[in-house]
Amino acid sequence: MKILEAPGKKSLSAEELLKKARLKKSDKKHLADALFSLTANGLVLTRRGGKFASAKALGFFPGVVTRVNGNYGFAQKDGEQSELFVPGRALLGAMPGDAVLLKSIPSRGSLPEGEVIKIVREGSSGFTGVFAKENGVPCVYPDRLMRFPVKVAKGQTAGAEEGDKVQATLVKRGASHFDHTCRVERIFGNSESAAACARAILAENAVPLEFTPPALSQAAAIAKAGVDKNEFQGRADLRDLPIFTIDSADTKDIDDAVSLEKTGDVWRLGVHIADVSHYVAASSPLDDDAFYRGTSVYYANSVVPMLPKELSNGICSLNPNEDRLAFSCFMELTPKGKMTAYRFGKSVIRSRVKGVYKEINAILDKTADEGILQKYAEVAPCLPQMQELAGILTRNRFNRGGLNLETSESKIIVDEKGEAVDIQPRERGESEKMIEEFMLSANEAAATYALSAQIPFVYRIHEEPSSEKIEALHDTLTALGYNAGKINLDLQPHDLAVILNKARGTPTERIVSTHILRSMAKAKYSAENKGHFGLVLKNYAHFTSPIRRYPDLAIHRILTDLVKGESSEKIAKKYAEFAKDASEQSSRRELAAMACERGCEDCYKAEYIKKHIGEEFDGIISSAAPHGLYVELENSVEGLVKTESLPEGEYEFDGRMRFTEIRSGKTYTIGDAVRVKVLSASVSAGQIDFMLVSENAENE
Repeated sequence: MKILEAPGKKSLSAEELLKKARLKKSDKKHLADALFSLTANGLVLTRRGGKFASAKALGFFPGVVTRVNGNYGFAQKDGEQSELFVPGRALLGAMPGDAVLLKSIPSRGSLPEGEVIKIVREGSSGFTGVFAKENGVPCVYPDRLMRFPVKVAKGQTAGAEEGDKVQATLVKRGASHFDHTCRVERIFGNSESAAACARAILAENAVPLEFTPPALSQAAAIAKAGVDKNEFQGRADLRDLPIFTIDSADTKDIDDAVSLEKTGDVWRLGVHIADVSHYVAASSPLDDDAFYRGTSVYYANSVVPMLPKELSNGICSLNPNEDRLAFSCFMELTPKGKMTAYRFGKSVIRSRVKGVYKEINAILDKTADEGILQKYAEVAPCLPQMQELAGILTRNRFNRGGLNLETSESKIIVDEKGEAVDIQPRERGESEKMIEEFMLSANEAAATYALSAQIPFVYRIHEEPSSEKIEALHDTLTALGYNAGKINLDLQPHDLAVILNKARGTPTERIVSTHILRSMAKAKYSAENKGHFGLVLKNYAHFTSPIRRYPDLAIHRILTDLVKGESSEKIAKKYAEFAKDASEQSSRRELAAMACERGCEDCYKAEYIKKHIGEEFDGIISSAAPHGLYVELENSVEGLVKTESLPEGEYEFDGRMRFTEIRSGKTYTIGDAVRVKVLSASVSAGQIDFMLVSENAENE
């Protein structure tokens, strides 16, 4: 490569390279193999006369195509976040996900421009979309990243009808996008059905709906065997403790339970987690399926579980009044909530009651009826103590600068036909916050335990936000009227906590929370401990949900060996590669699950709002973009007011958060309260269009 790059744009023959590299004639085959590999990877190009040149020396650089419209597309240079605009004629038919070789060309707009010199490696050929007919010719309009119809090869429609949501595969690539053809592989149903679109989104993100036959067979055998009392040997018998679970009313996969005792000034908090690793052995069929899935996926009223229901809803679920194998963490805390000791061990428990958030909240705020009080009679005495301890832990988290981000979560209500009939904001009461604090404590203890033992582990890490995102957040907060002087490159979590506290209870609270959340780096899993920025914790891991998260199952397996007395050296040798592989796969699958959950939620929200076209709602401008304003309703449904739908006038966009009508000076800014009318909704695209009815009174 040094030789090829030295002459600049001059190309060299294989014979010339042989001489310049001082190779022997017997090395010709090795040279040919090397040139073939370098050419295949786009580092070297073949020129006229069979000569070779360095792509870098020619001014070309590697990248990936990110999205394509009919007449243009976008690409990203490797290692960079910003995009290049690529005119349609310069794409060479490249598709999203293709690795390409790019060359810069003079820009005619605000974005830098480039052209595709070579498609180095084709990306995935599968995609989902809507089946249609253009002038009688069957085609598929892709859902994502591609904005042009792909013709369906003759006889390859699989019986799809116009308007069906389908999965397709490219079978032939042409010189341009309009020459590509595809084959319909699968039909999900009507594209205006959120349930059908959700199935398509799951398929697009490689979320399997069925378990492999060996995993199902193993799960059935485990369920049939049941909980054997012989398995209690060597475990702490905690069935006499008032242990119970707290979840939402419809939860079936219950993987955590709690207990609390107070002796003198010492709190003894117990967090008892389903011992899934006892049933899911390493490299077993169940483990292979769970590793691939990485996590359960939840959307609307449905769940795609990480483990078969025989385990997730059955023998592993901590159902009330049933003996269950658990992995317990006991923590001792001072009156001020400081953890002074912890202990992990295998146990057997019997949950006293299946606690429900809403019911426990009613007990805590003294609005519970007699039926609820009777249901919780066995555990009621410890509820006020749990509330007290949780309050102490919450204050400690806030005092160290931990972020309390209130996001716009919602609950989608579906009818018997599976259609969205209501969207309700999801509220967090005292019991939800209580369980959250207890789980955080157990997760911190697990990470600290692993670090002290110097063993391989799967940590949950959250790194500092990027400088670009900090700058954008600074500008947004300043425009919203907050003193953002400390939102800079020396940003500390406490600085963000101060802003959040000031926003609490104001009309912009949700907007501030959302924009701070968007500025954050994504939390992920890592075999290397890097701390958690948002929680302001040096040590953190996920220990508390092994039924629905693989990283939790992974660290249970590692900690099991530790509590059995295995040496750190032996554990390191056994799990070093596993911890790394589990971290990487779990991070990948978490991103896919998040994409699924967001995409499905958008489709269900569009299905719901479609029944309200023409109706008016109050909302807040949540974000702004060159193409319009996004408005969020009180129930968390968000829609777009396109620039062309703004009241008559000539508008200027500041690039981040405000549209200003040039003549009148009227502004539309993030955080403004507005009233909108529903114009349209596409369930398939998960998109909603609004029109402004009246602006914030300040602008009138």
